[in-house]
Amino acid sequence: MRWKRAATRALLVFSLLFAGNTGARAGEPLGDPDGRGPITLVTGGDLTGYLRGVLDGWNVHHPREKVTLVELPDAADEVRAQMVTELRSHSSRFDVLNIDVAWTSEFAAAGWIKPVDGARFPLERFLPPVVDTATFRGRLYAVPYVTNAGLLYYRKDVLDREGARPPRTWAELARLAKTVAPKYGLDGYAGQFLPYEGLTANVVEAVQSAGGSVLAGEGTRVTVDSPAARRGLSFLLDGVREGWIPQRALAYKEEESRTSFQDGHLLFLRNWPYAYALAGGPSSKVAGKFGAVPLPGPDGPGASALGGSNLAVNAHSRHPETAAELISYLTSEQVQRRVLTEGALPPVWADLYADPQLVRRFPYLPTLKRAVLTARPRLKSPRYDQVSLAVQAVVHDALVHRLSTDATVARLERELRAIVSRG
Repeated sequence: MRWKRAATRALLVFSLLFAGNTGARAGEPLGDPDGRGPITLVTGGDLTGYLRGVLDGWNVHHPREKVTLVELPDAADEVRAQMVTELRSHSSRFDVLNIDVAWTSEFAAAGWIKPVDGARFPLERFLPPVVDTATFRGRLYAVPYVTNAGLLYYRKDVLDREGARPPRTWAELARLAKTVAPKYGLDGYAGQFLPYEGLTANVVEAVQSAGGSVLAGEGTRVTVDSPAARRGLSFLLDGVREGWIPQRALAYKEEESRTSFQDGHLLFLRNWPYAYALAGGPSSKVAGKFGAVPLPGPDGPGASALGGSNLAVNAHSRHPETAAELISYLTSEQVQRRVLTEGALPPVWADLYADPQLVRRFPYLPTLKRAVLTARPRLKSPRYDQVSLAVQAVVHDALVHRLSTDATVARLERELRAIVSRG
């Protein structure tokens, strides 16, 4: 009997060790052999509350594989921090992760998310650029769920009175911002210039609109020291030095910039599509007086930085098969329609942008589609968080202190090379 008790104790120890290595928590069963069972979806705050209704539809038809929704705070930095804490510990708490498109490369390189089989999803029905945000080193690690692209909002009433068209180039934008805006007591142009993720998007948009890049080769090469990248950075730096980008805009995030435009203080605004409905709402001072067009570039339309989110499966999920099926459900045309109509978020299905009923309700859809089709991923890097922080710090410092483009590029090149060399 003694050897049986010893064997039992050894088996118990082995089982506990095995459970620890698979990320199972104390008291939780190990994953089913077929990878099916209850799962958890983690996301940033759902501002409209639409997602719970969408998941209720899944749960009705999957009583043995119900999904629980975990909402983290709204701030992207906090969402990422909480996700990373769980993933680094090999926790199985979250099965499906709704991640910012810019985190896909970082999470894939760290081994935190599993590659997915693209054949299971209708990728051919998606807007082509969004699929690229879900890949890393040639493999699909996530599935696009929501997309986004920056738009240029403008005061249509003001331009109409001046007999002017919405700007298609930076020179046209600067001229109107310098000459027309002051006549009407308006600031010229604003984006999101506080040192946070929004500034990274604005910088990348300017650089790639000029034909340049910040990084290349999946984040392995620093490419910011080029004539094109310098031209893009000069667009922002010159705007502050010349005054058509006001100093107050250096403290703007999305909401501050939207409020400034909506309250009638700006001629031009770069922001995401969500601002369209709010600027047209009953409390807006510019309702019925504004329009939106693709972002301008140096010689014609520019190239937005792709925003949005992708759905990925935790590498330590105990029920990865159910997790993949939930992603298939969330990226179906039926749910993608609800993403737009109930969640006010841009879907990834291309056909929805030409749906007559949806276009009547969301008149910016054709413009947004053009912006997405010419957009590019924000930055791809296994060290994305560090890269983005460096871009924010260097460029904001240059904007505040009105530094030269050469000095800005030299510092940015130096700091990014230090980050890339550690990889």
